[in-house]
Amino acid sequence: MWMPVLLLLISGMVQFGRITYLNYVLQKIVYTAARTLATSQNLNFCDPADAVAQAALTNAVADPATGQPLVLNLTSDMLVVTTRCYDATGALGTCDVSGCGGVTGAQRPDFINVAIPDGYSFTLRIPFVQFNPVLLRPSITVPFGGSTL
Repeated sequence: MWMPVLLLLISGMVQFGRITYLNYVLQKIVYTAARTLATSQNLNFCDPADAVAQAALTNAVADPATGQPLVLNLTSDMLVVTTRCYDATGALGTCDVSGCGGVTGAQRPDFINVAIPDGYSFTLRIPFVQFNPVLLRPSITVPFGGSTL
């Protein structure tokens, strides 16, 4: 009589473990990308297709040994990099990119934020129970210590 209830509890615990582990892996990927970008040299924040930034995002998402994605259906295009700067009042805001068209280039950021803003969809699989997909949206902000072009 209690067997179906126990099986549902066990499968629920397994799914909770899977979602916790997936969230950890996504946080680790986002942190790796942010840390790599924050310490990179010659980043060009005026160019969204900067080779250094794209390489950092691709290396964070893929297994270094095989080149396969660490998480199924996760691509470097899903990671979004934004820069954060202190303004004149000391408040944290977006960086001034008005210099991108000129010789000076973009403002050097104080922080880099890497996130998966659209989320990574994960479907819970518990027998006889239907759930909506869970969207995991990891985000990390790290101080920028690299150099820009």
